[in-house]
Amino acid sequence: MQKTKKLSPAHTIPISFLITILVGALLLMLPFSSANGKFTDFLTSLFTATTSVCVTGLVVVDTYAHWSFFGQLIILILVQMGGLGMIAIAATIMLITHKKFSLGDRMLLQDSFNLSSGTKLLKFLTRVLKGTFIVEGLGAMMYSFVFIPQFGFAKGLWISIFNSVSAFCNAGMDVIGQGSLANYRNDPIVMATTMILIIMGGLGFVVWFDILHSVKEGVIKRFSPITMVKRFSEHCKLVLSFTLILIFGGMLIFLLTEYNNPGTIGNMSFGEKLTNCLFQSITLRTAGFTTIPQENLTVASCLVSYLFMFIGGSPIGTAGGVKTVTLFLLFMNVRSYVRNENQNVIFNKRVSIDSMRKAAAVVYVSIFATLTLAVLLSIFNPVPMEDALFEVVSACGTVGLSRNLTAALNPMGRIIIIIAMFLGRTGPISMVAFFSGNESNKNSINYSEGIFYVG
Repeated sequence: MQKTKKLSPAHTIPISFLITILVGALLLMLPFSSANGKFTDFLTSLFTATTSVCVTGLVVVDTYAHWSFFGQLIILILVQMGGLGMIAIAATIMLITHKKFSLGDRMLLQDSFNLSSGTKLLKFLTRVLKGTFIVEGLGAMMYSFVFIPQFGFAKGLWISIFNSVSAFCNAGMDVIGQGSLANYRNDPIVMATTMILIIMGGLGFVVWFDILHSVKEGVIKRFSPITMVKRFSEHCKLVLSFTLILIFGGMLIFLLTEYNNPGTIGNMSFGEKLTNCLFQSITLRTAGFTTIPQENLTVASCLVSYLFMFIGGSPIGTAGGVKTVTLFLLFMNVRSYVRNENQNVIFNKRVSIDSMRKAAAVVYVSIFATLTLAVLLSIFNPVPMEDALFEVVSACGTVGLSRNLTAALNPMGRIIIIIAMFLGRTGPISMVAFFSGNESNKNSINYSEGIFYVG
């Protein structure tokens, strides 16, 4: 008997993203998807579908001008699907249709969210969906106080919904007009709502639920706020600590490097400088909205931007990048070696060897992929290396910021960025696993230890 070989999660997840991108591209090609009622070429449609599903935000045509309402609706659906993940969407359909989950379905869902085997998957999925729609609904309501009076009820409501979903999913796309949020950089409602949505999406669902559980338990048992925080899980504590350091550390760095730059914040009041530097620090963590021209950033700010875009958000959320926890584990590995420690301990909890190895692999493969694609972009689409690197890091980190380069890319340049966005959403390490197959012969042979000189 011939055994039917099923696809593993390492194959199914990237394929699900690819199929959705292709279907989205075909829909966006249709005449009623464009504002002028004409067909859109395949490469432009493919680029837009990829940036939507991969929640990146880089665009070669203006979303508000080129696409009709139907086209914008398709983009919004793709963004929502990309933010939650294809497998989560498929699982949702199975829940609605009351189809039973097989063991393989549960393993696939577990891999798509990068969860441990002990997690109650269906309960977790239900909470993710409820939480997502509640947060996006509140965000749309807050936006509507600004956009409905400005654009009228119908258009204002649509802009509010689109912006809320885009911000929460860290997509960075909008249908407001030219300049992203530059015209709202002094509006407290728009700025605060956008930053909160970006952070909420970037923290990760596990952190949400851990905070809610600890607070609920603390209220019932009348714990003090300090005790509630102490009862957070080690993952939650690490994510919150590192996120706060990155957000406010980035704000201070941008304030110092851009303070007198007239091309960015030089002509603003001190309060406006603080707000926009805070926004810049947050949006670099894979969101893609902007209030200042990225092409006018100083060299020092550019270097910091590369790092922030590369790091991205936190695990099991809507953000991209190598993730905060991943990079911190890499730092811990260096620290333990320098201090001659035989284990890595965070908040009195030991980090497993597998987690340390995975963190190192993710970072190293991501660096290799980013540098390779940046070199290819500079070869096939000759541009200054700092602009090429900014574009590729933004694409691989699913950020969506650009130094005014995306629309000027030639066909080969667009293909390179499409690849970068796809790798950024599925993860370079996932693509390595995809092409390496399922079989492994690790530990089948024990070799004698060799002598290698390092450093």
